[in-house]
Amino acid sequence: MTSSTTQDPVRLGIIGLGTQGGTYARFVADGRVPGMTVGAVADTDPAKAERAAAEFGDVPFFTDHLAMMDSGTVDAVITCVPHYLHPQMGVEAIERGIHVLVEKPAGVHSLQVQRLNAVAAAHPDVTFGVMFNQRSNPLYRRLKEIVEAGEIGRIIRSNWIITTWWRPQGYYEQSAWRATWGGEGGGVLVNQAPHQLDLWQWICGVPRSVFAKVSYGLQRDIAVEDEVTVLADFGEGSTGVFVTAVHDLVGTDRLEIQGDAGKIVVEGSKVATVTRLAEPEREISAGMSAEQVAGLFRGQFDPSELYTTETVEFPSEWGGQHVAVLANFAAAVRGEEDLIAPGAEGLLGVRLANAVHLSSWTGQEVGLDFDETLYLKLLNERIADEALFPQRQGDE
Repeated sequence: MTSSTTQDPVRLGIIGLGTQGGTYARFVADGRVPGMTVGAVADTDPAKAERAAAEFGDVPFFTDHLAMMDSGTVDAVITCVPHYLHPQMGVEAIERGIHVLVEKPAGVHSLQVQRLNAVAAAHPDVTFGVMFNQRSNPLYRRLKEIVEAGEIGRIIRSNWIITTWWRPQGYYEQSAWRATWGGEGGGVLVNQAPHQLDLWQWICGVPRSVFAKVSYGLQRDIAVEDEVTVLADFGEGSTGVFVTAVHDLVGTDRLEIQGDAGKIVVEGSKVATVTRLAEPEREISAGMSAEQVAGLFRGQFDPSELYTTETVEFPSEWGGQHVAVLANFAAAVRGEEDLIAPGAEGLLGVRLANAVHLSSWTGQEVGLDFDETLYLKLLNERIADEALFPQRQGDE
């Protein structure tokens, strides 16, 4: 945990006064984030100055984020900008001794995020977090506790279908950088689903390898992925499936985690059913008599006698999870709490998304220790084909 030299409110600089940046600024300005104030706003669009003045009064406005960082008006910043810029701006802040909360994802490719992590590691006095707001969701925090306590035994299988991201074509036409390899770095994996990729590995562990079937521009006129199916190998016989898409108008959000001594089923990221077996399933299986087995086929077997069921649900407030991460970040800067989502852990989700892309591009199963330079090379080939943005270097 790092600490601030003062217990005054943390002055947060908002980089990018778009939808997300404006939302965070409003949360802070409305007093919903203890120990934090809006210190300044930076946006490359000078017209945003009028909006900033109308909404946040005399808060300083800058058209250059570096000028804001050097102005002495902020103690910390949050990066509400296109994904490729998160690591760069994170580095610029950390090297100036300014605390930073990067938006998700932490970056587009793992090489640039590793550089960010290395700079952060060299400046341990600077607080570095990532906006994984779902980690503050009490439902998922409770499920993580249940899994880590071994209450459902060793995880055998996990499945997550998360297709509640329906986006019409007009969504992608709002900005030239959206749904491009050079501007956004991917589709549903880097825009909509990073929270679920993070929660999946946060609760179930990091996969050893993935094999993916990915569709690019299947139902939308875009270059990047709009539908993804992943088969993951977690080792020791544990597997997982992750399915996501942006063209399912009805949408499904269902997570199942099966252990050898129980099961968790989450519907809509709101309600979880936790089943705990009286003893591990293999022991139940081995202990059944011939008569009980025969009864199974006659419909005389009632498995509910062998487990208990609990429903887990918490009240939800709009924006509450984002506010919780902001408040936790402010407390970490002030030396009062540990981070819910340490910035270094942003690499895990980026690496997982990169492995999924790489598997689909090569048609092969890909380990999470994949060749990162190969990934960047193939990404740059797609950027070159678009001819819209410059190719990327390893640190950008």
